[in-house]
Amino acid sequence: MKQINPYIHFNGNAEEAFGFYRAVFGGNFATLKRFRDFPDFKVPEEEADKIMHIALPVGGNNMLLGSDTPKSMGTHNENETRSKISVSTESREEADKLFQGLSAGGTVEMPMEDAPWGAYFGMFRDKYGIEWMIDYTEE
Repeated sequence: MKQINPYIHFNGNAEEAFGFYRAVFGGNFATLKRFRDFPDFKVPEEEADKIMHIALPVGGNNMLLGSDTPKSMGTHNENETRSKISVSTESREEADKLFQGLSAGGTVEMPMEDAPWGAYFGMFRDKYGIEWMIDYTEE
């Protein structure tokens, strides 16, 4: 397997959320396409500037991917709890930095702490309703 990349659907605020993620992770968008960039894909004019696909490199070959889900296509991500994004870091410092940055304005479910299974670990829901797990395991 080459890689697994999380793909997050938003209800109209993908651009805002990915701006926030870029501020925490750094880097530049590898891709940013709007629905209007694809004339054969019909959406109402008020949704044409929403994000059809966005990609943010987040270390190595990993990408954080996302899009808006136009109302005309239905609604997704109403604080769903079926999945989380898990980020394994290279140091405690990196874990703390990502936890502090990404959890800003969100809800901490478990602060960064030494977990019983040996990892330095924490969980939260960010201000966009996305659930994250951050961990560092010393090798």
